Formats: sequence, C-alpha cells, structure tokens
Amino acid sequence: MNTEYTEEELELLESIEKGEWKSIKNLEEEKKRFKKYASNTLKKDKRVNIRISERDLKELQKKAVEEGIPYQTLISSLLHKYVNGRLIDVKLIEQIRKARS
Repeated sequence: MNTEYTEEELELLESIEKGEWKSIKNLEEEKKRFKKYASNTLKKDKRVNIRISERDLKELQKKAVEEGIPYQTLISSLLHKYVNGRLIDVKLIEQIRKARS
C-alpha cells in the first residue's frame, strides 16, 4: 500500500518517533472531563427569536446548503464563534496580506 502523508502528518509521525508524546495519567478521568466540556459546549438549552431581513435569511440558507448543515445550526455556529473571538473576516485578512506584500 502506497500511502502519501501530508506535511502535518509527517511532522506528527516524526514527533511520535522522537518520543515527544507522553501518556496521560488517569486517561478515563480526562476523557470524562473533556466529554463533559463538549456536552456543555454543544448543549442548546435556550431559545432566541430574532428578526432579520428576508434577504439575509435567504443568504444564510444558501450558505447552510453549501455547508450541508441546517441554517439554524449555521447561525448558532456563527454566534458561538463570534462570542468566543474566533469569527474572522477573510476579506480583511486578504487585504492585510496584500498590503504586506
């Protein structure tokens, strides 16, 4: 079998071979802890009603179809990224890159 690895995968393999990875103590406890974090992050226990323009809703629905997810999930994801400071403006980043070159 001829397997081609990405650069990132090769770096990980090299790191493992160098012994840079260590086992986690209390693995089962850590799994439970992170499972709880994930559950709390994904829990949707509050409902919000908002009014937006029909045009914006249609654009959100188109984007959701492109992503293969329900539009309400897309909206929730966008809001989550925004409040956690992870929503980025790709056009702004492109402008900054162009300005630097």
